[in-house]
Amino acid sequence: MYNLFVAVAAYLIGSISFAVVVSAVMGLDDPRSYGSGNPGATNVLRSGNKKAAILTLIGDAFKGWLAVWLTMRFGPRFGLGETAVAVSVIAVFLGHLYPVFFRFQGGKGVATAAGVLLAVSPVLGGATLLTWLIVAFFTRYSSLAALAAAVFAPFFCVLMFGAHVMALAILAMSVLLFWRHRTNISKLVSGTESRIGDKKKAAASK
Repeated sequence: MYNLFVAVAAYLIGSISFAVVVSAVMGLDDPRSYGSGNPGATNVLRSGNKKAAILTLIGDAFKGWLAVWLTMRFGPRFGLGETAVAVSVIAVFLGHLYPVFFRFQGGKGVATAAGVLLAVSPVLGGATLLTWLIVAFFTRYSSLAALAAAVFAPFFCVLMFGAHVMALAILAMSVLLFWRHRTNISKLVSGTESRIGDKKKAAASK
């Protein structure tokens, strides 16, 4: 029963789409109505409002961190252990991908996944973020960096904590992230995926 409560609560926290909320508060267009249609920080940045994009990024990461931290902090007093934490990991991520408050039109989950991993373990989160930074620096593909981080996250988890339910939860999160990036994968394969900084260079040349 308690695990079900954790799943519902984490899912509802994840369902808060900061891209939509921040854009509405700041008087910007709904991010689902322009660009990629993805309610995430990258698409919000296309509005030209960097502050809104940063707030979206922080908000999406924070909700992932919060749902897992709350379970880890208060779960033990109700007899909840690692399984409940793993449930919160998957539920908050699903909430972000398919938010009940916003017609199930969610983001791709990179920022929320980062928040989740940092809550599970700052070392695990830091190692995964470092993977993203290294791949992004050498390839300038944000999507490829996210996919690489998704591959290494469960691997890092097993190395640090062994093969257990948490590793399975993080693996499930990685699989979902790959699914949400399937369009980006097609673009990477075809060579049409945009690189970090491409738009700035194009603008500077005009």
